[in-house]
Amino acid sequence: MIELNVLFRKIKRSNKVALTFYIVTNIFFIISYIFFVRSLLYLVGIETTIRIILFILFFLWFIVYLLFGLSTMLVKKFKKFILLTVIHVIFIVIMFVVSIFITKLYSQIDMLSNQEYTLYTTNLIALSDTTLTDESKLGMISNNDDIEGYILANTLKNKEDLEQEVVYYDDYYAMLDALYAHEVDAIFVSSNYVILFSSEEAYSNIANDTKILNTYSEKLKTKTITNTNKKLTEPFTMLLMGVDSEMDGLNANAAFNGDTLMLITFNPKTLAATIFSIPRDTYVPIACNNNRYNKINSSSAYGTECVINTVQNLTGITIDYYAKVNFNGAIDLVNAIDGIDVDVEAPNYNYYVSKYGEGVLCESNSLRDMTNLVCMNTGWQHLNGEQALAYARNRHGFLESDLARNRHQQQIVEAIAKKMIQKTSFSDFEKILNAISKNIATNLSTNQLLSFYQTLKDMLISGLKGNDFIKIQKTYLEVYSLPITIGGMNVSALGYYENSLSAITEAMNVNLELKDEKMIKTFTYDYNEVYTSSIVGKGITGGGKLSTVPNFIGSVVSYAEQWASSNNITLNKEFLTCGSGTPGVIGNQSVMAGTLTNSITSLTIYINQACQTNTYDTTTPSPSENQDSTNNTPTEPQEENKNEDITDIVPGLSDGETNTDSTSEDNPIENEESTDN
Repeated sequence: MIELNVLFRKIKRSNKVALTFYIVTNIFFIISYIFFVRSLLYLVGIETTIRIILFILFFLWFIVYLLFGLSTMLVKKFKKFILLTVIHVIFIVIMFVVSIFITKLYSQIDMLSNQEYTLYTTNLIALSDTTLTDESKLGMISNNDDIEGYILANTLKNKEDLEQEVVYYDDYYAMLDALYAHEVDAIFVSSNYVILFSSEEAYSNIANDTKILNTYSEKLKTKTITNTNKKLTEPFTMLLMGVDSEMDGLNANAAFNGDTLMLITFNPKTLAATIFSIPRDTYVPIACNNNRYNKINSSSAYGTECVINTVQNLTGITIDYYAKVNFNGAIDLVNAIDGIDVDVEAPNYNYYVSKYGEGVLCESNSLRDMTNLVCMNTGWQHLNGEQALAYARNRHGFLESDLARNRHQQQIVEAIAKKMIQKTSFSDFEKILNAISKNIATNLSTNQLLSFYQTLKDMLISGLKGNDFIKIQKTYLEVYSLPITIGGMNVSALGYYENSLSAITEAMNVNLELKDEKMIKTFTYDYNEVYTSSIVGKGITGGGKLSTVPNFIGSVVSYAEQWASSNNITLNKEFLTCGSGTPGVIGNQSVMAGTLTNSITSLTIYINQACQTNTYDTTTPSPSENQDSTNNTPTEPQEENKNEDITDIVPGLSDGETNTDSTSEDNPIENEESTDN
């Protein structure tokens, strides 16, 4: 007790300035240490040993200063005291700066996953020349889980006291067809409807064709989608979805444009990835629409969960995580990493080449302004954000159209990943997070994102050793033209070869360590050729194919009989009034040509009847001699569609044109709505 009294007397007699510094710096050290410890605790799973060492070292220093700082001050060794105090202040500054930086980075990472609420908006739209009356009919989606198409639609209807009759539809495309056919006078759709539907030829002018009568928005709790506890240190899958927005930021579950779908598998143990770009026109069952067939990009009209379930059903691969990426946000990301290096593919569509010249690729800018094109040379180029987005969007210059665009998007993703791993400074990391935090929505938790640190570290070490930091296996789905009829409209879709898809899913399952890799027992190599790794799925055809109902009109009855028998379809026959056409020839059919065969169980044909006799000739050429065996479609009656395959994939060609006509006056870039990018 006496010793403490002596100590207190010495402290009272000490230099007041030095004592003040001693007390104030210790208070600031304690505060900064608390912030420092809290910020390091955010970094769960990241360099745990180093964090513990830092905790201990700073605490030990505090004890050292507490004792030696006090003793040097009391014995008036001010030079030593000042030196200790300066070091003490430096440590305080370091802890404060590190705490602020880590907290800021953590909050930005947290923004990616913790999107608690989503702003949903429904619009009541009508054709531009329509005026609603009490006799008008309103179209609404029948699915009572659809937030914008049903839940908010009913809220808006009640809020505005809309007493008109409501007609319910199973999907948006059928409802849009009904609007254009004047079967209903107005319909409830997402506020994003122009971007959602304008890429379809039938609705390419929907922005000008329609007007908004009413709108209603509501913030709702974001629905958790396929959240998994799988760590990013084990093989996982991610679905990357492109959101075509004209502004920064996005809402996690709102309907969006589904033109870009990439299923990615990643194995952090081997640093190997597979990328599967799914063509937007692939004709598949839509999970949230009672598995009715439609283009896969139509699933995005129903929200993120519908897209995920549809892709899972198609591939048989469970999707662990998803990321929705705003296209405009991609500009900021590419600029944040100081651009990317890409081997820009040369356009091969003759008209496009004649318009812009050899070795040049041009596309609308990020605002889809065709008067301000973004152009770049082909071959290896260093691209900025605008150029990277233009290249990722371009399909007009290529015969393969959307398939070419898929290739370009894979190139962009690969180039961004390679460039990001080269950025090691805190400022670079901060710029990257600033670019993506507003423009990516994901179901990855913050801790899961942080757990990817060790994998990124392994990639960096691999890159410093001169190895590829990541081995990317590209895929290519072989498809075929599938002209179909939806809601009375002819639509160009793509069927896929099952064997090609099987090869892709096999490679993905191997990368996920769900299957063992098959050993290749033979290998040939020509030293005169440059070896390139194969693209999984490319060149593989075979397996089951979708078929559509042929156009029987003008054909003989025996052809319809044989087709119905081979496809297990019940065929009914009825006669038309005499004199309606060539006797014995089919004059009409109950199911429109182009309807998916597996969607029907019966078909009625209407046979032209002679006025003098009811007999008809069934001895004309058999279906086996007069049909396309691939699609069960007669060759002669569909002669006018013999160029169908190329007109489906080459924009700007009408029936009967060929791609060799480079002097056509129709410019596919200028004539197509800018939203179809």
